[in-house]
Amino acid sequence: MASANRSAFKVGGAAVCAIGAVVAYVRFAQSRKGKTEQSVAQKEKTPLRVDKNIVKVGVDARFMHQLRYILKIAVPQWHSKTVAIVALHTCFLVLRTWLSVVVARIDGMIVRDLISSNAKAFARSLGFWFLIAIPATYTNSMIKYLQSKLAISLRTKMTQHIHKIYLEKKTYYKAINLDNRIDGVDQLITTDVNKFCDSLASLYSNLGKPILDLIIFNYQLSRSIGPKGTLALAVNYCVTASLLRALTPAFGKMAAVEAKLEGDFRAAHSRVITNAEEIAFYHGGALERGVLDRAYLNLVKHLNRVYGIRIAYNMFEDMIIKYGWSAVGLLISSIPVFYPEYAGSDTKAREAAIEAQEARERDHRKFMQESGDGTSSNSGSINSSVVDRKTGSRTQGFITNKKFLISLADAGGRIMYSYKELSELAGYTYRVYTLLRVLDDLHEDMYIKMGEHEAEYTLEKIDGTVQYGYSGIKFTDVPVVTPSGDTLLVRDLSFNIGPGDHLMITGPNGSGKTSVARLLSGLWPLFKGRVNRPTPSLSEIMYIPQRPYLPIGSLRQQIIYPHTEDDMEDAGKTDEDLFKILKVVYLDYIPGREGGLDSIKEWKDVFSGGEKQRMQLARIFYHSPRFVVLDEATSAVSTDVEALLYNSAKEYRMTVVTISHRPTLFKYHAYLLRLGEGTDGDEWNFEKISGEGADHDKLLKSVDTEIRKIENQLAGADGMRKRLDEINRALQITNNSEPSDDSLRHAKRTLI
Repeated sequence: MASANRSAFKVGGAAVCAIGAVVAYVRFAQSRKGKTEQSVAQKEKTPLRVDKNIVKVGVDARFMHQLRYILKIAVPQWHSKTVAIVALHTCFLVLRTWLSVVVARIDGMIVRDLISSNAKAFARSLGFWFLIAIPATYTNSMIKYLQSKLAISLRTKMTQHIHKIYLEKKTYYKAINLDNRIDGVDQLITTDVNKFCDSLASLYSNLGKPILDLIIFNYQLSRSIGPKGTLALAVNYCVTASLLRALTPAFGKMAAVEAKLEGDFRAAHSRVITNAEEIAFYHGGALERGVLDRAYLNLVKHLNRVYGIRIAYNMFEDMIIKYGWSAVGLLISSIPVFYPEYAGSDTKAREAAIEAQEARERDHRKFMQESGDGTSSNSGSINSSVVDRKTGSRTQGFITNKKFLISLADAGGRIMYSYKELSELAGYTYRVYTLLRVLDDLHEDMYIKMGEHEAEYTLEKIDGTVQYGYSGIKFTDVPVVTPSGDTLLVRDLSFNIGPGDHLMITGPNGSGKTSVARLLSGLWPLFKGRVNRPTPSLSEIMYIPQRPYLPIGSLRQQIIYPHTEDDMEDAGKTDEDLFKILKVVYLDYIPGREGGLDSIKEWKDVFSGGEKQRMQLARIFYHSPRFVVLDEATSAVSTDVEALLYNSAKEYRMTVVTISHRPTLFKYHAYLLRLGEGTDGDEWNFEKISGEGADHDKLLKSVDTEIRKIENQLAGADGMRKRLDEINRALQITNNSEPSDDSLRHAKRTLI
């Protein structure tokens, strides 16, 4: 056990050095951060270009750059909790290696004592064996525990960072609607980040321990098998590593493709859940099943291909690592037995000690014979004991060396296996790095042109300006263009309204009515022109979209959204105020029906269409903004209630901007912005329709123009009837039948 104690001190020193190296490296990386941050920022200032056709992903310089970028986020500073976990994890990895050395030596001692028939020594060695089991089992459990803690720590840091940039500056909207570089953001954030962190944490454990084993066991073996045996081991490692590297398939690319196909399959199911009602109305279950089956079959086809590749690779890998290395290990272990002259220092020292003891016993035997006290039987027993000692010593050395070599083979095998895990980690790293870089780009309003076509407007060149703090809303020469830049909806829009100047925006479908609100709110990029608007706060301007959004939470939270209950308390609002607001929007019966303001339900399934819209309107009365933009926000509300709601908004001194195509809302507004004018549908007309200075003649003329268009369409009804008869006769649908008066009236209504 003396040599084991010496090894303990050496391995303990290695543990201290390893922990010191981890901390020193992190400190060094932090010290270099200031120097390299500038160059890295300069290099990554341009937006990331993503190739949707996944290129080869492997363990190369690009992978190291991507991993370094991610680790700066996951481990931002050296005195973080993650570094402490890594240091403690390293300590237990080194401790397990030391325990392996001790166990190998105890194995040799047990076999030596058995061959020497030394019962007392055998019992002592067996006692050491049971004693070492206590720290060994604790160490193994702690390594697994710390590996899981490391994965959670990495994931926590990364998820916090992603949530921060994802939910700031409307990055979540930009990632889905303005940029097509990443698909399935939800799957990337929830699944791929988790897989990356688990893979990285397990790789550190699966790679760190074998590397320590290689260093320490090679040192121990070199003292037993000599330099030639150590050289043979090194040659074996190099040959094996070269073979496996040359023949290892592109597991990194396969992992990236698998993650993408998993995301596609998940997205297909999410689409069915989101549009379940519409699909049910159309009886589209059979078609959607085909879509889901195709997505799943694409995934299964890829998985089967990967599994097929792994069969041949695993056979080759096991043949080389398990059987090839075992044979080499047995050959090297036999060196001290068959060729003692090539043995290491420890083996030679043991052999020398036995020979010295044999010489002393021989001298003692000679002295006894000369004095006449020795017998031939004593001489035979002494020779037998010398042989037993040599055999026991060599057996101990062989068993210990074999144990070291088995551990080395296991360590080398895990390193070779880790290359495959490293390749898979490269695939996850590629996807997570792409996610982080794209979200960073969008957070800083850096885009990549969508599509391959050339367009007048591009996301890579945005020249428009937005000025906040204006008392009203003012557009100056603003083109309303889709984010892709290929569709001009409104040309050079210009208008100006102040407080109390209620505006209605109208026009046919697809003319850009909602797009004006998107530009005003900053959802869409402003390619040219200038927008002056109030500061982006709930007390200044609010937007009520077409589709009501009801978050998870209590009834109270539906009213005060996006405030929390703490925000409500800070604002000085009480539940009595909320009851008054519900009365304003004619929802005062809801708390009694649903169980009070604290009740929590799936509100999108509880409220009717009109109740959903009025709940959204309750929010504007809670926040009381100076300007409110309503995008078809009262389409499901009855006309009489709609009138009361508009009057209440004016009583709260809100300036209303309504997006609608219903003429019944004209009377609540002072200005009218018509979109979709002109032959190309990209012209606009801004006019005052009520109040002092309103051009009533112009409004009447505009209405009269619409009436004449409808009359002209009705005048052509007879010609349409004749044309319908001709088509029916040509298609032989009917012989002499004519459309009924009811069907003709229906056709007129359709045309109108």
